[in-house]
Formats: sequence, C-alpha cells, structure tokens
Amino acid sequence: MSLAVRPASISDTERLERLRKLREQMDINRVSAVLLGASESLRYFTGLVWHQSERLLGALVTPTALIYIVPAFERSRVETLPHLAGDIATWDEEESPAALVASLAGIKGHIVLDDALPLFIYHALARSLGVERLVDGAHLIRQLRLYKSASEIELIKYAMGLTLEVHKRAHAIMKPGIRASEVARYIDEQHKTLGATGGSTFCIVSFGPATSLPHGADGDQILEKGQAILVDTGARIDGYHSDLTRSYVIDEPEPLYSRMWQAEREAQQAVFEAAQLGTPCYRLDDAARAVLSRHGLGPDYRLPGLPHRAGHGLGLEIHEEPYIVRGNETPLRSGMCFSNEPMIVVPERFGIRLEDHIHMTEDGPRWFTRPAKSPTEPFG
Repeated sequence: MSLAVRPASISDTERLERLRKLREQMDINRVSAVLLGASESLRYFTGLVWHQSERLLGALVTPTALIYIVPAFERSRVETLPHLAGDIATWDEEESPAALVASLAGIKGHIVLDDALPLFIYHALARSLGVERLVDGAHLIRQLRLYKSASEIELIKYAMGLTLEVHKRAHAIMKPGIRASEVARYIDEQHKTLGATGGSTFCIVSFGPATSLPHGADGDQILEKGQAILVDTGARIDGYHSDLTRSYVIDEPEPLYSRMWQAEREAQQAVFEAAQLGTPCYRLDDAARAVLSRHGLGPDYRLPGLPHRAGHGLGLEIHEEPYIVRGNETPLRSGMCFSNEPMIVVPERFGIRLEDHIHMTEDGPRWFTRPAKSPTEPFG
C-alpha cells in the first residue's frame, strides 16, 4: 500500500456514535453509569489520552451526560487536550475521587467499571458506592471495541504498511557482525522517519538460538553468518497498532530451518483459510496445530512446536479480543482484526514466527499485509 496519503484520524462524529451505542447497551443492561479510567477505552469513547497514575482521572458516562473526573490541578491540562465536549468535575488532593463519582452517579443503579481500572480505585469505589453496585465492564465495553469501523481498519492498514516498509529497510542492513541493538535503534528511527507516533512501540531483534525465545533474550547479540533472524516490531498511528514479525536467513538456510519455515507458512495459511464468518476462534488455533502435527510437531503446546496461542486481536491495544486460542467460542464477525502467528519453536536451535494480521469483511478474511515468500525472501 502507499504511505503517501495518511488516513484521517477518528472523528468526533464517530466517537459520538460510539457513545450512543454504549448508552444503548447501558439501557439494555439496566445500568445507571459507566466509569472509564485512564485507559484505551477512555480514548476510544472520548478521544482523551491520559496515562494511569495514582490519581483517578477518567470519565463518567450516564444516559444523558459525559462527565470527566479530573484532579483539580490537572484541569487546565485536560482542557488543552483533544476530547469530546463534556462537563469536568474536579477533586482536590485531600478529597476522595471515589466519593465524587458516587455523588455524580446517584444513590441507585449499577455502575459499570472499565476493566482496566486499577484495583486500588476499585476498592475506593467499593467503599463509597458499595460493592453490590459495581459491575465488571469488560464484556459491555469490549464488545463495542471488538468490531472495527472502516476508519479504524484504514488506520490499522496504514500502520501495518508503514511497519512492513520498516521491516524491509531493516532486512537491507542485516549482515554478519551487526548487533541486535543496532538494528532495534535503526527500526525505531525508521518508524519515526515514516511518521509513527513515538517511533517503535516495541522491537524484538533476535539472532540464532535466541530466536527460539518467543519474546526475545536479555542482553545484546551479534549476528553470525548463517544464523536465523527474527524481527518483531510495531508502531502506532492515531493510537492504532501495527505488529509484524518476519523470520529469515541471509544465506541459504540449513535443511531443518527450511523445512520448519515451510511448515510455519503452511500453518499460517491454514489459519487464514479457517477464518470464515461464524467460525469460532478456537478452530483457527486448531487448524494451525493440525498442520504442525502433520509435520511431527507438538502436539498441543509441546516443543518442538507451537508454545502459545495462534493469534490475538489488535486495535488501540496491541493484545485485545478476539484471542485465537483453544476454548474461545467467539464466532468471527465482520470488523474483527487479529494476528496470525502460529510460531514454531525448536528449543536451543531456532524459532520461526511469521506474523501478519487479518481483518474480517462481509466477504471473509483479508490480509493487512502479504505473507512472507520464503526463508530468504521475507516479503510477499
């Protein structure tokens, strides 16, 4: 895809529609208010971006109002940040923000809590409101976030395309003697150059046996001739994540690596083909493991084989619903986005993870990025 035209940010009109749907669910579930913390759900519904601290800052959504709960000394800062219009209720340092929420929520009705609220805030709310009034908001809130709009899809697609270009640039500098830390710094610089907010959100660069550790090894590594390479990185565009992994070698691969790489690609393709509308998520994980079993890997989570789930949802959080994992009965629906990464680990030898993402449409699954071509050609 072209990086020349960056998609528009999420509009206030779309955020207002999200609030309308939230209030609709509040009515169906007979709850009087929803309390959002300093989380990605706050950003999703209101556009306000804030990082969690020891002080409660969030928003209370009622059937008729949007009220920001803000430490008094932070009010001027909040007013300068992008957010949907709403009232601002403040609390001073010696006051209880939980008591403020209680006074605004009224004396009756259940209060749905953002599942990302810290436990210390929950306990304070329980003391002020009574534990019987507090409801876990994970299902209600995350069901709304589960289905991405066309504008969200475009932002994710752009972020994925940007990170794929960064992968290509990183591949071009790989040579024996290069340090993993040097590659990671270069990837961060390239993300920034191409316009990703804050550069890389994360970056794993592993060589040789370290590639068998799914989330990388401690310390720095130096690439040796013939070693396996694994690079897993991502960035954000308007809050939406990219997350792509490529596994490859610079020279001709050893026979075992080549065979495992092909098995990995076959398993990844099986996940894609299993991703049909209405199919439960667990069947995609099953499809990957069936392929690996035919190659003598596993079974289940045994190694050599696939030690973790086959994928995870992605959006404003890099790991969110739907999880592509055994036991998840959630049926696939249009608008869902998730990774496809059935990693193969051969302990103390190498690991191979090919990670691309899928978004579900009314016509079935679509790749955000083209899968890798071969062990020496990591780009489709």
